[in-house]
Amino acid sequence: MMPDIVTMYFDADRRNDAEALLNTLAADAVVEDENARHQGSVAIRQWWLSAKKATQYIAEPLESTVDGDKAFVHASVSGQFTGSPVVLTHAFTIKDEKIIRLEIRS
Repeated sequence: MMPDIVTMYFDADRRNDAEALLNTLAADAVVEDENARHQGSVAIRQWWLSAKKATQYIAEPLESTVDGDKAFVHASVSGQFTGSPVVLTHAFTIKDEKIIRLEIRS
């Protein structure tokens, strides 16, 4: 079962709701995606809006596991990109009911 904050992240992402998505993250959170690192709300908002605009992706969680403060979610990601859909692993680190780190990898 996914932690509530991770469910909230995917729900906000699906609704294209940047504010709700950013509210799931700590102010100094780090996101690593496609060999790039984005830290803090401003950088993460820019990364997320750019990815949504470029690929119009949708991420659907398939399964999740929790290990301590980490949640690993395999999600089917489809959109306007070569090889769509793909299954990507979203590795969340959670602290004080906020996401402090997210690594997205194939």
